[in-house]
Amino acid sequence: MLKNILVVDDELSMQKVLSAMLQKEGYKVITANNGKEALEHFKKDSPNLVITDLKMPEMDGMTLLSEIMKVSPGVPVIMITAHGTVETAVSAMKQGAYDFIIKPFDINEIKQVVEKALNVQEKNTQNFLISPEDEDEIVGKSPKMQEVYQMIEKVSKSVATVYIRGESGTGKELAARAIHYRSDRKDKPFIKVNCAAIPENLLESELFGYEKGAFTGANVAKPGRFELADGGTLFLDEIAEMSINNQSKLFRVLQEREFERIGGVRTIKVDIRLVVATSKNLQEYVAEGKFREELYYRLNVVPISLPPLRERKEDIKALVEFFISRFNKREGKNIRGISDDALKTLMDYPWQGNIRELENVIERTVVLEDVEILQTEHFPHLKTNVETGSQKLTLKEESKKGKTETEKSLIIEALQASNGNRTKAAEALGISRRTLQLKIKEYSLNHL
Repeated sequence: MLKNILVVDDELSMQKVLSAMLQKEGYKVITANNGKEALEHFKKDSPNLVITDLKMPEMDGMTLLSEIMKVSPGVPVIMITAHGTVETAVSAMKQGAYDFIIKPFDINEIKQVVEKALNVQEKNTQNFLISPEDEDEIVGKSPKMQEVYQMIEKVSKSVATVYIRGESGTGKELAARAIHYRSDRKDKPFIKVNCAAIPENLLESELFGYEKGAFTGANVAKPGRFELADGGTLFLDEIAEMSINNQSKLFRVLQEREFERIGGVRTIKVDIRLVVATSKNLQEYVAEGKFREELYYRLNVVPISLPPLRERKEDIKALVEFFISRFNKREGKNIRGISDDALKTLMDYPWQGNIRELENVIERTVVLEDVEILQTEHFPHLKTNVETGSQKLTLKEESKKGKTETEKSLIIEALQASNGNRTKAAEALGISRRTLQLKIKEYSLNHL
């Protein structure tokens, strides 16, 4: 993907020289005449690198540097300075600038500094690699995601329980895996249990295992997920969906770090690191009597909040490029990028299904289109949504209006965004799972 470089200088001739040189090297260049204009471009275009003059009207290079460090400290800033302001440039480096170049400069010197800065930026700030063997990454360089990365780094070396909060589709499992693969347990198992996907009467046996003959059909003994995760990390996703009865059993295990299989008498001790996640508000569940208070406090040791995509829209461009690259590889396509207008359409869309919804949209588009650059017309549904200014309402609100077709399309979209997970789709639509099942039957959508 093309790297974006923002060039800031009040001298038009300097802008042209730098732009021509960088474009010849294969970079996309955005220009600005002063720091104030540059800051607007920075927030809108999310460049990978900034080259700025030190002395400019309205907002100088030092002030621009300070503002960039507040918005996105991972983006390298190269200062251009005259001989008489070298001391100021050195001061700028202490405040976060990547490097400084003295006028008159050598073109090859700038090329080398730019290449090196972009390599550092790509490795350290844009994507958060989960493990060397895993192609999944947490993508984003927004301030909110930088905070998440820092928290993951801090807690990964600990054995404390981590409680990950975030809407459906924000990447809670990726965060849990990142914690595991950065910990001393990375060579041990990472075991996942989706509490919403396993019926209540089966969850206990899944977690703790059972002995032969413990119940009808138990023909052989089976270890539970706690045993399988011994020495490693156990990730309990959608913990809010666990019944009160199973919550009590989980609390006891966390207290004692031991348990018995169903039908067994032997006490089994385990050494696990527990990470839990939910899209629900556990405090509200506690207040409503749906979640045990003592378990909540046992789990809420180190909370990590994942921001919804609508609060980190500056990351959409990086996410789109990441998904295009992933699906290009899988589908044997050669889509090089996305147009500015199409990207604006994606930026303006509400993304209630968060990153998962964006991933599904890009996957569908890459599969269907054979073009070099994705355009606005390749996202017709999103374009209509943005142009009409419509925001997705809950299904209850749409039902009151009696808009059958809208209701059907909302259900289809929710099911696609959740990869067919009906519990999550119902949650996104603001209805019960049973109501969703009835609607699916009514509209003959069982194939989704």
